[in-house]
Amino acid sequence: MSSRSTSFIAPLIAFCAATLAAAPVLAADPIVFTSWGGTTQSSQQKNWAQPFTQETGINVLMDGPTDYGKLKAMVDSGNVNWDVVDVEGDFAYAAQKAGLIEPIDYSVVKKDELDPRFSTPDAVGSFYYSFVLGYNKAKFASAQPSTWADLFDTKKFPGKRTFYKWSAPGVLEIALLADGVPPNKLYPLDLDRAFKKLDAIKGDIVWWSGGAQSQQLLASGEAPIGMFWNGRLHALEQTGVPVGISWNQNLTAADMLVIPKGAKHKAEAMKYLAAATSPQAQAKFATETGYAPINVKSASLMSPAAAKTLPDQYKTSQINLDMKYWAENRDAIAKRWYAWQSK
Repeated sequence: MSSRSTSFIAPLIAFCAATLAAAPVLAADPIVFTSWGGTTQSSQQKNWAQPFTQETGINVLMDGPTDYGKLKAMVDSGNVNWDVVDVEGDFAYAAQKAGLIEPIDYSVVKKDELDPRFSTPDAVGSFYYSFVLGYNKAKFASAQPSTWADLFDTKKFPGKRTFYKWSAPGVLEIALLADGVPPNKLYPLDLDRAFKKLDAIKGDIVWWSGGAQSQQLLASGEAPIGMFWNGRLHALEQTGVPVGISWNQNLTAADMLVIPKGAKHKAEAMKYLAAATSPQAQAKFATETGYAPINVKSASLMSPAAAKTLPDQYKTSQINLDMKYWAENRDAIAKRWYAWQSK
């Protein structure tokens, strides 16, 4: 072999060895992360799952959307294919009570870094958001709405209004606040009073069942005013739509991360929770989505402009939705809710 050939092969061997040493060795079994799809899950994959794989070598497969019936069926059958699931806050409380989820190992997950509102024995926050009053500025040039009462004032602010379709925390609270109920007197919900208030504008309501639909309704002007997830309005504003936002009495809730009881990769899933709720991962996700981080150290890692879009900046008028109340009463409320919608 010539000296020239030797001088070529030696650096090549060294390069390959260095590359193999730097690349993560993927675990034999990946973990499965289930969430709601769309831009939110894409951001979770980009800012949580991919860095986690690079750091640990544990591959993360994506599944979805979250389905509570499917989660329960997996646990009941003992054949659990999901390892970490993004769920709504009230379901997390109900699942904890029903024994459907694993306790969080806070020797792995850093509880002292997490917003105490969104950490429980069996769940940790994924992100938190606010329901806010949103409107299309082009449709309300002379007067701009600022309160939930304005959402129900069809004379001063004409047009269709849009509300979240599903029986979940938010709409009933908004109706009661618009009717003058003080925030500290919301619970237990006065259902008769809430439905009476909604009756007054029922013919003007257009329901949205997902974030993308809510954005389309506002942007098109079909429903130029309504209740929205703050992150969806932030994203819509970036496209050039003249979005108006009122944070007055913004209603906060969190998605939660849980590990189904009997998950096959519990230890790896716990490590994923620790990574997903870390300051940097939460800061990057929040910057990209407009949803607030549940790690109290994350805001300092964000630019002032990004931090300004978060519910954290509007705590003085913030109302925390009572997820424990909803966990105990959602089924009963749902029966009345869907019966009312169908009339």
